[in-house]
Amino acid sequence: MKEERGERPWLTCRSLPPGALERIADTVADRCRVPWFAGAVKINVSLVPPMVLLPVFLHIAALHFLLGLVVLTSLPAVVLWYYYLTHRRKERTLFFLSLGLFSLGYMYYVFLQEVVPRGHVGYSQVALLTCGLILMLVALSRAKKDPGYLPISTSVDKPSQQAFPSKSVRGSSNGLHGAAAGGHSVNGETKGYSRVLAEEREGVKMDWCVKCQLVRPARAGHCRLCGRCVRRLDHHCVWINSCVGEQNHQAFILALFFFMLTSLYGIMLTLDTICRGRTPFTALFYCPGAYSDYSSALSFTCVWYCAIVTAGMGYILLIQLLNISYNVTEREARLALRDNAGRRLLGGLVIDTGQYNRGFLCNWGHFLSLGSPPQQRSAEDIV
Repeated sequence: MKEERGERPWLTCRSLPPGALERIADTVADRCRVPWFAGAVKINVSLVPPMVLLPVFLHIAALHFLLGLVVLTSLPAVVLWYYYLTHRRKERTLFFLSLGLFSLGYMYYVFLQEVVPRGHVGYSQVALLTCGLILMLVALSRAKKDPGYLPISTSVDKPSQQAFPSKSVRGSSNGLHGAAAGGHSVNGETKGYSRVLAEEREGVKMDWCVKCQLVRPARAGHCRLCGRCVRRLDHHCVWINSCVGEQNHQAFILALFFFMLTSLYGIMLTLDTICRGRTPFTALFYCPGAYSDYSSALSFTCVWYCAIVTAGMGYILLIQLLNISYNVTEREARLALRDNAGRRLLGGLVIDTGQYNRGFLCNWGHFLSLGSPPQQRSAEDIV
């Protein structure tokens, strides 16, 4: 009897040993495979929930106004909860990328199936919406590429840390001055880093990364999720499952911009179809015939889902544009908040560290030149 109880702790209301649920989840995830010609292919479990739950929830929300209110209120809360859960575990997930891409595809499908057949949307409008969607996907695919990873040093060319000065500093790559060394973890910073000043030439400081065993240039940072150092690290974006850095920051902004235009245009076309004679803003909050039939109800529910997502992405785009205008990265802003080393501007929407701010036009010129090869100076100019 004791052995049976030991084998079945859930029957005795005793707590499971630490890590038991994680091992069970890993086992279930490893068993999720799809038969294929060359053998069973393992699928990522995080890809499945958005493709299954999103259509189900939206169809349930279209049944009644109150159901729609509950579902559309709960969905953002669940997404935020899952974000903080994965962020606390410091693990990468394809859930948000899958949710974003499937949301785009499903909204486009509903638009073609439920809105276009009503005859109020012309072919030129459908073509324009499709072009916007394609351009956004192209920019997104570019943003998914190398964000500017620094090459990992091999065992042969790893420099010895003893070759650098022994004065430990923190802030040489954070865009801050005079901060004390610490072991906190903020937006990609791994705990326990000891940064050693390696080079200070022409006012540009470089430091040493213990994890990657390399010297980082100014404004570079180590991403704890990707496990790599990135040039001019802005932040790790869960929506593209990659870092935003020097090489892909422009494409990231472009993808957000095309998404905003395409989403707003699709919302306007849909509301103009199911709520005739009303402005889009008025129809969004007052559309008497929205639940007259299931097709209109589903379209109206998808419009509200798009509006919620667009509002969130619009806030991200606004913060990014403000940061670019002040030439500060999201990582530098968070570190400045932590160390109380920056100025809050525009009601706290932007944190100005003051180190790289050279004025609005110069800051945008610097951003637009990201990723371009540095200008080579002749020996005469150096002398």
